[in-house]
This record gives sequence, structure tokens and C-alpha cells, in this order.
Amino acid sequence: MRITVSGPPGSGTTSLAKYLARRYGLTIISAGEVFRQLAEERGMDLAAFGALAESDPSIDRVIDERQKEIGERSDDIVVEGRLSGWMVENADLKIWLTASAACRAKRVAGRDAVVEEAAVQQTEQREACEAARYRAYYGIDINAITPYHMVLNSEFWTADELGAIVDTAISFLKRQPSSHPPGIC
Repeated sequence: MRITVSGPPGSGTTSLAKYLARRYGLTIISAGEVFRQLAEERGMDLAAFGALAESDPSIDRVIDERQKEIGERSDDIVVEGRLSGWMVENADLKIWLTASAACRAKRVAGRDAVVEEAAVQQTEQREACEAARYRAYYGIDINAITPYHMVLNSEFWTADELGAIVDTAISFLKRQPSSHPPGIC
């Protein structure tokens, strides 16, 4: 099974991806983690590294191409990242998570050990920076949900509760004779 989990910063994509990996024995590929590691290696915070990525398209392209290549040729994988639903075209299940800006900022503040006001500003800058890069590099409107099979608001459920919802979808997918069920349309 090939699953993608996407959403804006702080929406819970990493938590859901980890749940799915544990539950189904999947390997995780995380674009966000790779981006964070690259920023840390260069001694930069995410905002500064994002600004660098705006002027150096090779940073995003390396991460995105690697995610696409691994995701499309691997089985038993969950690919987590803002563009994974767009990049891994042959995924069996593509999930988009969302939550209010306030909720996401609170999560980011807790995760990154920053005050909430700073998290709001950093998150807004990061989202604007990424949206501009994705539109310029790939012609993708990151706010469009067209490639996704499921859109879930993570503000109302824990990672395990979201996982239970996704478990239901996976159980139906496993009953289908092909990896791309026809749906009702």
C-alpha cells in the first residue's frame, strides 16, 4: 500500500504518518524532516532556510524529486510532506489534513519550543514562502485539494482517532480488486 499524508505546518501530518507506519508496517518518507535536517545542517531556522530555497530551487527540487521517485517505486510506504499528494501520483490513498491557524500555531510552538506568537508569524511566513515556491516551480496551488481522496480536520481528533478514520478507508481499499477503485462517479 502506498499512502501520502499532506497538510500545512502543524496540521498533524507527521503524527498521522507515524501512526500509519506503526499500524501497517510501512516505511515513512518525510519531506519536512529532510527540509528541517538541511536547515539545521546549514545552521538556519526554517524561515531563513525557506527564504534560501526561494532563491535556490535546487533545494526543493532535490527533496521533491527524491520523494516522488521513492514514493512511486516503493510498496508499503507512507510519504509525508506538503506536496506528497501531488508528487506520488500512483498512491493508493492521498490524505490532506487541515486545522485552524491558531491550532496549528499552538502545535508548532510546542514542537519547536517557541512562544505561540512567534509560531504564528513563522508559520504564516513559511506557508507564504512555500506557496510561492510551489506555484513558481511546479504550477501547483498548494491550497487546492483536488489530488486528495480524503480531507480531514485534525483539530478535532487525536492522531489515533484520525488513524481510526483512515483505518476505515484502508479497510475498504483492501476490499477493492484494483489499487484504484472506481468510486461512485
